[in-house]
Amino acid sequence: MSILLQSTTFPPFPFLHLQTSPILPNPPPGLRYPRPQTHPQKILCRAKRTGKQRYPSEKKKLKLKRKETLPVVKDKFEGLWRLSMLAVPVQNDPGKDSHAVSDALLLEIAKAIEFPVASLLPAEAFTVVRKSFDARKRVKEPKFVYTVDMDASKLVSLLPRAYDFIDDLEPRVGFIDHLSKERDSGDLISVIDNCKKVEDRMLLEGGGCDGDSGSVGSERHGRVLKRKPKIAVVGSGPSGLFATLVLAELGADVTLIERGQPVERRGRDIGALMVRRILELESNFCFGEGGAGTWSDGKLVTRIGRNSDSVLAVMNTLVHFGAPESILVDGKPHLGTDRLVPLLRNFRQHLQNIGVSIRFGTRVDDLMIENARVVGVKVSDSSGRLQLDSQKLECDAVVLAVGHSARDIYHMLLSHNIDLVPKDFAVGLRIEHPQQLIDSIQYSGLATEVHRGRGKVPVADYKVASYVSGENQDTPSNTGSPSRSCYSFCMCPGGQVVLTSTNPSEVCVNGMSFSRRASKWANAALVVTVSGQDFDALNFQGPLAGVEFQREFERRAALMGGGDFVVPVQTVTDFLENKLSVTSLPSSSYRLGVKAANLHELFPVHITDALKHSISKFDEELPGFISKEALLHGVETRTSSPVQISRSRDTYESTSMEGLYPVGEGAGYAGGIVSAAVDGMNSGFAVAKKFGLYIDGIESVLGKAQSAGFVKY
Repeated sequence: MSILLQSTTFPPFPFLHLQTSPILPNPPPGLRYPRPQTHPQKILCRAKRTGKQRYPSEKKKLKLKRKETLPVVKDKFEGLWRLSMLAVPVQNDPGKDSHAVSDALLLEIAKAIEFPVASLLPAEAFTVVRKSFDARKRVKEPKFVYTVDMDASKLVSLLPRAYDFIDDLEPRVGFIDHLSKERDSGDLISVIDNCKKVEDRMLLEGGGCDGDSGSVGSERHGRVLKRKPKIAVVGSGPSGLFATLVLAELGADVTLIERGQPVERRGRDIGALMVRRILELESNFCFGEGGAGTWSDGKLVTRIGRNSDSVLAVMNTLVHFGAPESILVDGKPHLGTDRLVPLLRNFRQHLQNIGVSIRFGTRVDDLMIENARVVGVKVSDSSGRLQLDSQKLECDAVVLAVGHSARDIYHMLLSHNIDLVPKDFAVGLRIEHPQQLIDSIQYSGLATEVHRGRGKVPVADYKVASYVSGENQDTPSNTGSPSRSCYSFCMCPGGQVVLTSTNPSEVCVNGMSFSRRASKWANAALVVTVSGQDFDALNFQGPLAGVEFQREFERRAALMGGGDFVVPVQTVTDFLENKLSVTSLPSSSYRLGVKAANLHELFPVHITDALKHSISKFDEELPGFISKEALLHGVETRTSSPVQISRSRDTYESTSMEGLYPVGEGAGYAGGIVSAAVDGMNSGFAVAKKFGLYIDGIESVLGKAQSAGFVKY
């Protein structure tokens, strides 16, 4: 913006006022006065304002406002002090796999609390709660950034001379915070068990509270009901598993129904697909124990509050079942398929031990409905082995935790007039680079420290986004095109491209990786948001218009590939230039074969133009992103559910069918492992409350994450 200042007018900011003498007073630190002009009666000041750049007066007001909002610490020696933004240069740090309190970290801690001799600080008084790697271009040098909890009482007991320094310590927003008490960061099983003990003790002392009795039975003595409510949970992805865990731990009679197979057999079915091109329609990369996330990167990043009690409960529960404790500390935690498989086995064993009946290879064909209420489900064998006729399973409620690829379930729900709302999602292509190229782009000379996931620094990843205004799309056919977001999605460093088709006449892809991320490729989806206007343009109408939109491009991709799950590909340079080179394709990690194709003709032109525009923008941020070695794979369509099953924000129950509880990613309320697990956990408590199993006050321990809308992970 431009600000015109007249010499006869008092300027809005004193430091911009021109002096008649060339000798200027000392400016505030970090600021420079404008140089004297030949025409002092007016100057032109051009200032680029952003959210991070503020004038001194604004900074002062903001500082005072923050100071007013800082809590007064009554007892500085109780609870924990959280020290954030502690930066340790790479050369001084033991590396990404270490979460110990190193000497270099003690030095940064000493600076934060202004303690003069870092070597005297006892490491036992500090706990690393977060460690991330920062190699952004705008930082001076790559560094590991820590968040550390300091136990003040322990520090003083081990080092009495630290008393004065703790006594002088004051909170600083974003850097030093005081936690009045240590949070209950136990796993979900322990939290529920502890709450049971508290409730039982209150009942024995005569202080118990009557919960919502529900419709099954309300007379309670301790935790005993007249009859256990029967709950059917459909789907064994994260939301289904955590809903099952909560309900079973609280005493419900739970049957977990999964159309796919347990991870052991599912692994063999996926192997048969990769080697012999045999697609098991009910046991593949999308269907089976653990859901679609099992054969993926196993990302545990989330946008619903990494430090929330509900997310911490999920993360600790994963650790309880075999995940490494590093996921509690890593800035970008992930598991990888090799760790997810044994974790799921442990999870399954626990559910069976507490009485859950698990039925693999069982598909839900229909709902049993009486008086506008679900009273059960009709199921059949989906494995093709038993050829059983449809069976009826009566229950008091159905938790519908299917994934976004269970398209037959959407059609079944629609046949019962259950409210389905079309939802925006994103489609695009999966791009693959040599991992060494991404390492070099992100780390420059530090790239040699990666060592295929076994080095000092993590395998390089990226996250890019671009906004494309409809007005900027100049093609005549794009007149009236909406503005769109284009972004990278599910980036898999050191991974591979895999097939996620559930129908042999369709081709769609995703990315996966193992825990070490040691492959020589890096891949990510590059996707563009689409909405009802895009569906209408192809004459797809109704609640399932988005599903048909997905199918259209998955079928086009299958035709371009020529069948047998061969994936159509095109180099990034050819895609941008609207040409096709068939003689020299870079290698691909996709194991079922690739074929050169005109991917620039796959989507409608406005989507293609948005992708091209964004790729060019991404190359400005990551120079070298546009490369002849970069290969685009078609097509990526299942980024999230294309529909949302309407439900109550408070009870999680369907707004159009009593007794039905749609949850997780397939219902349109989550995106990724952690948010789906939290949604399943919350729905489990909601169902338990409905039937009188609810523990009063559980939300005060776990909190309640807001998950009434789709959240990308």
